[in-house]
Amino acid sequence: MHALVTGASSGIGAAIATRLLADGWRVTGLDLVPAPHDAAGYAHHQLDLTESVRIRDLLGRLDDVTALVHAAGVMRAAPLGALDAQAGAAMWRLHVEAAAILADALAPRLPAGGRIVLIGSRISAGAAGRSQYAATKAALVGLARSWAAELAPRGITVNVIAPAATDTPMLADPARTAAPPRLPPIGRFVRAEEVAALAAFLLSAEAGAITGQQILVCGGASL
Repeated sequence: MHALVTGASSGIGAAIATRLLADGWRVTGLDLVPAPHDAAGYAHHQLDLTESVRIRDLLGRLDDVTALVHAAGVMRAAPLGALDAQAGAAMWRLHVEAAAILADALAPRLPAGGRIVLIGSRISAGAAGRSQYAATKAALVGLARSWAAELAPRGITVNVIAPAATDTPMLADPARTAAPPRLPPIGRFVRAEEVAALAAFLLSAEAGAITGQQILVCGGASL
């Protein structure tokens, strides 16, 4: 089992990589920053996921990938009247275009039982002040459902995990001060390890009948 995990150096991506390594997976991590992992079975590639040529070159050299987890992400918030076109484009490239490039290159080579998991957001349904971010996360749902329909005959599943505010460094990002995180009804933020546990399940053989779904990990925030 060999998983390619983006955003593997921090937050949810790092938690997923750590969980998969503990479960016996081989993990290749992609991120802008150096590797946080120093474990057997882990290989890291430091690169910008918006550089499509470099990504395609790397993917062409990877073999035996059985799962893709696209966890890399960034939050930029702004209300109507102050939308930042460059920030919106950057989120689209990282969240949506990178997902498409990765899946387009890897899906034809995934074996039966292969898996694709995209990390979305509960905000994909819409949130005041976060329209550009929400739009990119909503787009992931459209991609996942379309790919799930295409890949189901090959036994490959595609799903989106949509967390609410998760206790990661992103919560303290100064760029999101216009839309501070809200504590879910459970009285605490979601833990990255909880998202990683769901990702590990969706990558397992036991989740073979779950595809084309957006699964929320929201601590009651969507109630």
